[in-house]
Amino acid sequence: MAALRRDVLLFLAVALLVSCDAAPTDILYRVPEEQPPNTLIGSLAADQGLPDTGHLYKLEVGSRYLRVDGKTGDIYTTEIPIDREKMHDCRNMFDGDKCFLEFEVSITDMGKGLGSGPRLIEGRIEVLDINDNTPQFASPILTLSIPENTHIGALFAIPMATDRDSGTNGVAEYSLSTGPDSDQLFSLQVALDSEEKQPQLVVMGNLDRERKDSYDLNIRVVDGGRPTRASSALLRVTVTDQNDNSPKFERSHYEADLLENSPLGHSVLQVRANDADTGVNSQIDYSLHQASETVQRLLRIDRSTGIIYVKGLVDREEENFLKFFVVAKDRGPDSKNSKVQVTISVKDQNDNAPAIEIRGIGLVTHQDGVANISEDMPIGTPVALVQVSDRDEGENAVVTCVVAGDVPFQLRPASESANDRKRKYFLQTTTLLDYERVKEYRIEIVAVDSGNPALSSSNSLKVQVTDMNDNTPIFSPAMLEVDFAEGNQPGDKVLDAVATDADSGTNAELAYSIIERSATKLFEIDANTGEVRVKNLLDREETERYEFHVAAADKGVPSKTGTATVVINVLDRNDNDPKFMLSGYSFSVIENMAPLNPVGVVTVTDADKGENARVKLFVEPDNGKFVIQNGTGTILSSISFDREKESTYTFRLKAVDAGNPPRSSYVGVTINVLDENDNAPYVTKPANSSYTYLTPVTPPDTRVEVVEAEDIDSGPNAELLYTITGGNPFDLFHISPSSGEITLAQEFTGKHNGLHRLVVRVSDKGKPPRHTTALVHVFVNDTKSNVSVIEALVGHSLYTPLDRDIAGDPNYALAQRSNILYGSLAGIAGVILVIVAVVVIRHRLQKDAKSGYQPGKKESKDLYAPKQGPKTGKGKKSKKGKAPKPAKPLEEDEEASLQKGLKFNLINESVTDSPRIHLPLNYPPGSPDLGRHYRSNSPLPSIQLQPQSPSASKKHQAVQDLPATNTFVGTGDNNSTGSDQYSDYSYKANPPKYSNKQELD
Repeated sequence: MAALRRDVLLFLAVALLVSCDAAPTDILYRVPEEQPPNTLIGSLAADQGLPDTGHLYKLEVGSRYLRVDGKTGDIYTTEIPIDREKMHDCRNMFDGDKCFLEFEVSITDMGKGLGSGPRLIEGRIEVLDINDNTPQFASPILTLSIPENTHIGALFAIPMATDRDSGTNGVAEYSLSTGPDSDQLFSLQVALDSEEKQPQLVVMGNLDRERKDSYDLNIRVVDGGRPTRASSALLRVTVTDQNDNSPKFERSHYEADLLENSPLGHSVLQVRANDADTGVNSQIDYSLHQASETVQRLLRIDRSTGIIYVKGLVDREEENFLKFFVVAKDRGPDSKNSKVQVTISVKDQNDNAPAIEIRGIGLVTHQDGVANISEDMPIGTPVALVQVSDRDEGENAVVTCVVAGDVPFQLRPASESANDRKRKYFLQTTTLLDYERVKEYRIEIVAVDSGNPALSSSNSLKVQVTDMNDNTPIFSPAMLEVDFAEGNQPGDKVLDAVATDADSGTNAELAYSIIERSATKLFEIDANTGEVRVKNLLDREETERYEFHVAAADKGVPSKTGTATVVINVLDRNDNDPKFMLSGYSFSVIENMAPLNPVGVVTVTDADKGENARVKLFVEPDNGKFVIQNGTGTILSSISFDREKESTYTFRLKAVDAGNPPRSSYVGVTINVLDENDNAPYVTKPANSSYTYLTPVTPPDTRVEVVEAEDIDSGPNAELLYTITGGNPFDLFHISPSSGEITLAQEFTGKHNGLHRLVVRVSDKGKPPRHTTALVHVFVNDTKSNVSVIEALVGHSLYTPLDRDIAGDPNYALAQRSNILYGSLAGIAGVILVIVAVVVIRHRLQKDAKSGYQPGKKESKDLYAPKQGPKTGKGKKSKKGKAPKPAKPLEEDEEASLQKGLKFNLINESVTDSPRIHLPLNYPPGSPDLGRHYRSNSPLPSIQLQPQSPSASKKHQAVQDLPATNTFVGTGDNNSTGSDQYSDYSYKANPPKYSNKQELD
């Protein structure tokens, strides 16, 4: 006993040290088990460096085994002894595992009051083992079978003894006592391994079952404690027939996972052993070996198959692993056995809902689930300590804890412990409490784990708020707004400013005042009733609105004051005219804008209020061209603008208010119409049928012709650009893009003699641009003696598609290559043909003179005069010059004469989309003098081809009237008649033969 006391004192000295293995906020003490009541374990004041006084210590967890001195923080044992072997967390532990008892102590600083909040100290006590258990064998009689003829030195395992103590207090040694008949036959040997001491019986002599079949020995086990403890058992050795092979397991160690709550009969795993013997000696029986009561209660093994089944309800929270041995024993007369270790880990299922424990903390006490707290407590005051735990593990034990509902409380972690299975929170206030608003709260705390499916639980706490004088007088509403007419009498009542106080007694008695000194010059307030009166005459034109603050102070100590804003709106009389923001308005709109579109916005104001400031707008004079929207001031057009007809509109707006009598004002408005590119250019010079004569020796840079055109638009829409788009394959001519002047770019050669037709495109710079096309004819020859032929060529070009180039003599190269002989013969034949042609022409002219043209007689009408002048889209004349007047329609006799004099052969050539129309160069006698017509002032009408018309694809196509004055109208790049699709022309000097029949559509 003296030695035991020395050990106890040694352990107590060790218990005062703080373990370096503990967390920074935890304390570790060590104490032997089974200590008497009131044994000092440790002093928190000394260990935490706190003064001995001024703190309140309270044991929050561990009250079954421990108690804490409230003033000094000393921790003592209680009447319930700490038995290491009976503690739940210390059962089924391996050698070397430590046993801990957890405790929590709250420390409240009495000098700072409750508002500072308590501290929570978490600690652990390592329970040290003492030698209070005697080692025991599984049975008082142990049976061991040894086959006869066993060789000397053979070892046989003896069932081990168990000791509930651990470490040095566990099993230390075995001893064997033999009788006289077995003294020379048996001895004891203890095998040492990492986990246990295995007693083994050593055969020292030859065994003969026929001489003696059993021996009774005494085996004794002793632990290593001080003092030691020992026990004995009878070891009965039975000599059996020889069986020299032991079963062998397929594995050296078996491991398996078992899900808790598995059904009864569920197979966990199967152990298998093989025996090299035959017959009965090879038949194996399996059994559990050194299995604890828990293992035997939960598991069973099939004796024949080695399958381990679930026998009882497995709860991981009770047993998280099972460790035991399985023995394989053959059925031979000299049975041999072997064993293997089996470890089964019990896996968690989410079968435990979180547990919520709510208890008082510090000076806040709980009684019957109710906590009391004053309403003047600061924000963050703890009212309870909440502990949330979950007996599951892993994700199933990760718990989320929240405060349900809209209450001014929240949870804050109480410690920095990393223990996910057990967490502690302070339930603290988030706002200041108000007894007058809410006198008590029912706080529900909900905890939900992270299992699937998740489990939850809840617990509630009732918090009662005690009253304090903390209410400020309140004006309702906080802004008092009133309308007050100007022209008042001093002393008139304006309004009543009344406040209320939720307190009672003197704390609810109020005194009223005006806060701003500047407002007291005009207004006053009754200190008792809050009635506000005006002291002077108010003028709305001087000040329209007054705003100041009134205060209501209660008579509490200290006094609390509430304020309100007073707004006084001075009512108006109709003494102001409507006023436009500008003295005049000018707006610009684009022409062709659709009707009922906005053209401008005017703004009108009236310094008056209400109906006196409601203004209506009118257009004067109301000619129907413009209307105005009241409310927005938007001016809308009732017409579509045409700048070429009228570029400016002026009118005035009248603004009339709704006062009585009404007041009005006026403002002038000017609408300027901006130009839009809605007119194509038109050519005024030259005419399509005119031509310019040049000799082959004309030097370069000589002015050939000037294309003049006009556009009735304005600005960039009227700026023109001139380009040659066809009829210039040899680049003989150049045109100025800006002036339209055509000059000779290079010298003529022999192949350039003849008629050249230049296709000139005139475009404006609008977006999109519009354009027209003009034809400029240039005749290159040494002489122009036969004017009729030239004019016939020009007339032929007018009926030639624009996609063919007419540029000189196309047969020139062929003529140069002809030899002299063929040239002479051709000359002679040409003279003969000319003579014959002259005779035929004169004959026909004389024959047709009676019904057609008569020489010397002036024609009453110009056969080729244009039908009309240039169109502008609006029917207006150009500003730059007058357009040609429309020509009169042809008379029937003139039209018949034209049909007789001009024969057309309509040929459907390979280019079906651009047919050629040829004029004969030989005129029959009696035909009109075309030269006289071409020399007249009226231009020959041009031709307009429309390939998109239905007749364009037919075999024959009629000659149609052309637009007047050399004008082909086009817009942008569209394929309209006269656009770029007719840019290339071709011309043949020798036209094909013509039929005698002319077809007109």
